[in-house]
Amino acid sequence: MNLKSSFTGRWAVVGGFALAAVLLLVVAPALLSSFRLGLLGKYLCYAMVAVGIGLAWGRGGMLVLGQGVFFGLGAYVMAMHLKLADAPASTGVPDFMALISSDGVPVWWEPFRSGVVTVLAVVLVPAAVAVLLGLATFRRRVRGAYFAILSQALAAAFAILLIGNPRSTGGSTGLNNFKGFFGFSLRDPANRLMLYVIAAVSLLAMVALARQLMVSRYGELLVACRDAEERVRFLGYDPAVIKTFAYAVAAVMAGVAGALFVPIVGIISPNDVGIIPSIGLLVGVAIGGRTTLLGPVLGAIAVAWAETSLSERFPSGWTYAQGLLFMLVVAFLPGGLASLRGWRARRREPEAAQPPPVPTLSGSSR
Repeated sequence: MNLKSSFTGRWAVVGGFALAAVLLLVVAPALLSSFRLGLLGKYLCYAMVAVGIGLAWGRGGMLVLGQGVFFGLGAYVMAMHLKLADAPASTGVPDFMALISSDGVPVWWEPFRSGVVTVLAVVLVPAAVAVLLGLATFRRRVRGAYFAILSQALAAAFAILLIGNPRSTGGSTGLNNFKGFFGFSLRDPANRLMLYVIAAVSLLAMVALARQLMVSRYGELLVACRDAEERVRFLGYDPAVIKTFAYAVAAVMAGVAGALFVPIVGIISPNDVGIIPSIGLLVGVAIGGRTTLLGPVLGAIAVAWAETSLSERFPSGWTYAQGLLFMLVVAFLPGGLASLRGWRARRREPEAAQPPPVPTLSGSSR
């Protein structure tokens, strides 16, 4: 019976991925306009970050309030490469730098003229920062609210650093007006469709990776660190290494999402990587269900869509509505909307499964 249910569950997972691939890669491009498809690509970038948050927070218990940092690192690395590629061949200086000063390109920008270096940096830079920060904090047993505050402070410091260096990062305006993507014109609808496909495939790959980690022995150790960290340490494992790995994987996912966000949306600024965007990503994960596989994805897409739709009509009230929704979910539905499925299943249990009534004296036979 166990073999049969394992076989059935495996095919259910394969069927679910196949259905998601058809919806994202076939149905959506066929039904949506180019503008709507671009918006969906933007939402998929947020969903990639949410997959990593679900792994780190839902499975590892790490309340990551600063994922905007890793999203921004990947985004600015890609934006620097695109601006250098668009620069005039005579000077090699991006347009916004030429307007601010005549000192040329900063030395630390130069490596990103190479596409290979850029792709490697999109993965390695967020991973390196996450490993250094994770080992420095988890080895000192910093966790819970203290880790959340630290990660949030890091996001605030990163946004301030970007704003304070307009010549290198574009300041509060950010980097924008990209013309190409590794030799492909961003004005060509076919190339924009290609970007959407890359984002969809990347999201599916991240979900598959997250599932593999969750069902593996490592996933069991990560949950054990969340629920009984001292016992894991007593058994001979290092919780700092286990948690840091999940934190680094979440950082890489956020970095890749940021790198794809830049050509899809066409701009990156401190407003996209600070405290508020980081909390917004966390809200989507909480609403969808942080301990599930698809809950963070669906929650992030739903919140991003709601923000696009409602913030235009209620620009001053959307932030308050988002915060209220987050508090309601955390207070009354800690498992997110995904937990409603289990609640409905418990409500529909057959009466035969309930314990038999205790006979009373009046009901006893004579």
